[in-house]
This record gives sequence, C-alpha cells and structure tokens, in this order.
Amino acid sequence: MKISVCMASYNGAEFIEEQLKSILVQLNKDDEIVIVDDCSKDNTLYKIALIDDSRIKIFKNISNKGHVFTFGRAISLAKNDIIFMSDQDDIWLKNRVVIMLDKLLNEKVLLVSSNTNFINSKGDIIEYATDGLQSSNSKKHFRNIIDIYVGKENYYGCAMAFKRELNKFILPIPQYIESHDLWIASAANLLRLNAHCDDITLSRRLHGNNASIVKRHILSKLWSRMIFTRSIMQLIYRTLKKE
Repeated sequence: MKISVCMASYNGAEFIEEQLKSILVQLNKDDEIVIVDDCSKDNTLYKIALIDDSRIKIFKNISNKGHVFTFGRAISLAKNDIIFMSDQDDIWLKNRVVIMLDKLLNEKVLLVSSNTNFINSKGDIIEYATDGLQSSNSKKHFRNIIDIYVGKENYYGCAMAFKRELNKFILPIPQYIESHDLWIASAANLLRLNAHCDDITLSRRLHGNNASIVKRHILSKLWSRMIFTRSIMQLIYRTLKKE
C-alpha cells in the first residue's frame, strides 16, 4: 500500500534534513512526503531542496497559520492510502514503517500510535517522564479518552499512522483545536478503531525551539479541558452523521 508522510515545517532548518533522510530510506518509489511550510523565516526550504528527491512535495501557506492548520492541510493534500505523521526535527528509527504498517493492517484498525524515546539537540538519548502506550490498552477506548482529558498525553502525532478512511472524520480540523494529535486519537477511540504499538519507532527531539512540550498554568489547563470537551462533542456528531 502506498504511503504519504505528512509534515508541517516552520524554521526547521537545523534538523529537517536529517529527519527527511531517516524517512526516505524507508519509503518506496511510489510513496510521498507532503510538506506544508508555515512561512519559515530561515533556510528550511533550501535544506529540503538540497535533498532533491521527487517524492518530496512542498506546499506553502500564504501566511503563518500555526501547526494545527498546517498539519490539517498536509493531511488533506496527501494522495495515498496510508498516512504517517511526522515532525520536522525527529529521527525515524529503522523499520518504523514496517512495524507500523504490520500493526495497522493486521489489527484492522484506522489508527496506530507507537512509543518514542527522546533525544536532545545533539541526538543523544535523554530521560523524559512519560507513561507511554501499551498495546493491552488499545481497546480500552473510554479509558483512553479519559486519559487524554486528564492530561496523560501519550498520543503524539509524530508517532501516528492511519488509514485515509479516517480523514472523513478528522477533516477539516476545527480552528479552535489546540492539538491535532489528540483530536485524531480521540476520533479513533470514539470509533473503536484505535491500536497502540508497544515498540519505540522514532526518536523525538527536545530542544529550545519545541513549543509542544511545556508546563502550563492551571487556567490554561482548564481552558484546554473545555476545548477537549467541545471537540469530543463535535467528533460524536461527525461519527453519527457519517453512519
């Protein structure tokens, strides 16, 4: 089955070349990497162009839209049956595609999410506290949604692969959504078509420019709970509408 890798880029020149090379070696000639650039101010696009691979397809936002919109656009532009999500600064580990595809197809689900390790800006593995995902909890759909609600954010978009069929439930991603990965994970759990992969399939890079891993004020957390509740209601509506 053909694969589309969806990536949002923004000022990612420092690491994006290494990441793209770790992905390309695992893809076939008919696969693609869809990159939507969110008005980078550095030489991100130049670094991508240096790779000179026809499987890389670059699109540009006309103005800075943020990562949620940009990932949503990348997903909408993907042409193939299987969609892998990717950040611009991580490193895919060997056999990531094989492991994820095997899980996605054999378990007859729409979404598979794996585990990750964590590296610093130099590529050294570092300790970072996370509960991770266990395959034994794949079918505990209500519990998984509650875990998201209370802040156990074990689902990372960069560690996800899903079937194109899921697009009809997750697209378009509403403008109020803070986290595209939790939106996607919630949809798959509501559909009861979610699976966890015990394997570590990528190294997630933590560095000074990361905006996704931060400790937030209590009021910000409460606001996020309200947004999550609204998103669940909207996903339930979409699910009922599609049936």
